Amino acid sequence: MSEKPLRHTRNDLIITGVLTAVALIAVVSAWATAPIRGSELTPAPEPFVATTALSSVPENLEEIWRVTDTTPGAHLPVISAGVIIASESNTLRAHTPDGQVLWTYDRDVDLCALSAAFDAAVATYRTGVGCGDVVAINATDGRYKATRSSSADEEVAPIASNDHVGTVGPERVELWRSDMVRTVEYGEVEADQEANQQPFPECSITSAMTRKELLAVTENCPDGGTFLRLQPTTPEDARMPDVTQSIELQSPDARLVAIGTDSAAVYVENPTPRIVSYDNNGVAVHEQPVDDVDFPAPPFSQATADLPHHMSWFNGSQLMLFSPDILALTLELDDAIGTGIAVDGNLLYPVADGIAVANWDTGEVSRIIPVDRGGYEGPVFLGLAGETIVEKRGSELVGLS
Repeated sequence: MSEKPLRHTRNDLIITGVLTAVALIAVVSAWATAPIRGSELTPAPEPFVATTALSSVPENLEEIWRVTDTTPGAHLPVISAGVIIASESNTLRAHTPDGQVLWTYDRDVDLCALSAAFDAAVATYRTGVGCGDVVAINATDGRYKATRSSSADEEVAPIASNDHVGTVGPERVELWRSDMVRTVEYGEVEADQEANQQPFPECSITSAMTRKELLAVTENCPDGGTFLRLQPTTPEDARMPDVTQSIELQSPDARLVAIGTDSAAVYVENPTPRIVSYDNNGVAVHEQPVDDVDFPAPPFSQATADLPHHMSWFNGSQLMLFSPDILALTLELDDAIGTGIAVDGNLLYPVADGIAVANWDTGEVSRIIPVDRGGYEGPVFLGLAGETIVEKRGSELVGLS
């Protein structure tokens, strides 16, 4: 006996139509509200191959290109895998060392922060849940590397090392690994999945820095205490930070100025302005009196740069060099107007009339390479892309060769 053919009743058709409409509305709604929708990525026509790094100090320098760079809070040029990444409003443009545009990325939301990490540009954008929409783009070919999206502070600053990248805001610090998976979430979390995962959610974060397996945070707490917190960058659970040291600082204006693999240096004002370095055990291992410094309101990105044998920090009027082990302050350069770079065993740092070539142990300047900055008198921060020296001058990047 043959089976009767299936027949669609009127009610079946109505139900099917309703379900289809609901599914279509959901898809359209998801597309319309997705942060990535209002973006346009134009990859490189072909991958960029990094050129040889500058191996000797040049006799002379001339400007070979100039581009706008309005990256919020950025001091140094953002350079990844030999590619220079600049922003103009909400558009990223990657440039080769000779100034040619390699790729572009455009968004219809505000850019909050930009970092160079893992041979990529890591851009953070403001959407409906704060500055929590993150896109990592391969520097050499302009193709998507990874993305992530979560709730975040409305204002953030970038933090990065060779091993992690992330953001710091007044309420929260986050670190991510190369695939943009979060490894640390510290501070006030909007909706804890479980109780008591955050140790100090009521405190206000004032600065943060990271290197390898160390994350350091300064924060002010409601009881009037100011603390330096040290913790690993890869706790067992990213939602539960593992604070190993809580060091009380008698200075609400305390700010991190340098970080090593096993130590952190903090500027404090009480009882007098000085920089104090602490090791992983919370012991003060070095202390040095310094001039007082006015910091911007948090969150902000410190004007720091790594050298082969030193960490460096520009405080607005001096370039300070620290030893890599205990972060002892070893040199202060009073004529510097920003952070420098290392070339052929020399420190090259910006001064008012050019770039000084100095011994980074003694500070002795052998000569100054003249640079015509056309009347610009603000801070200057150096970067290196291949054989091109890049100067960050306010809202412009300038290539010198």
